[in-house]
Amino acid sequence: MRSTNARHDDNVQTGLDSSVAAIFWCLSKEESANPAILYRFELFVLQDGEKKISEKVVSGMSNCSDFLLLKEDHTLGNLLSVYLKMAPHVLMAGYKIGHPNVPEVLIRVQTDGSVTPREALVTVCKQLVAMYGQLGREFQKELALRQYADQGENAGGGGGGGGGGGPSGQNGF
Repeated sequence: MRSTNARHDDNVQTGLDSSVAAIFWCLSKEESANPAILYRFELFVLQDGEKKISEKVVSGMSNCSDFLLLKEDHTLGNLLSVYLKMAPHVLMAGYKIGHPNVPEVLIRVQTDGSVTPREALVTVCKQLVAMYGQLGREFQKELALRQYADQGENAGGGGGGGGGGGPSGQNGF
């Protein structure tokens, strides 16, 4: 029985790409060696009962709330902070990371009272979603045009002056 399992394990191992197998082996060794290390998926997947965002009203300041975003880092914290500062009714916005190994962002927002901090955050999030949606559509359009142009260059036979956008025939990428 042992030899059958060993052969099966060898077949599975040889069927895997060696680099993927090496990465998997390193990660499994690291996590089993130190149980305090989080599994990688725990950095971005919410557990049962976890809420992505929670609000806590700051008692000492008027129209001010702290928002705790779970499983996020500087990328989203800085983005939201910068765009909140540009919002018309926001007096103050900032973020902090409590500890580099804990994927949580705390965002504090204070408004002038004409809108709540929650409304300001929701408005900025909607604007960012629309802005990045437009960016994605423009990127896809330019990529399709670039692929279409490359197909035309390749179908043309490649003769006549070096073929690309640059002085030495390079395509610009």
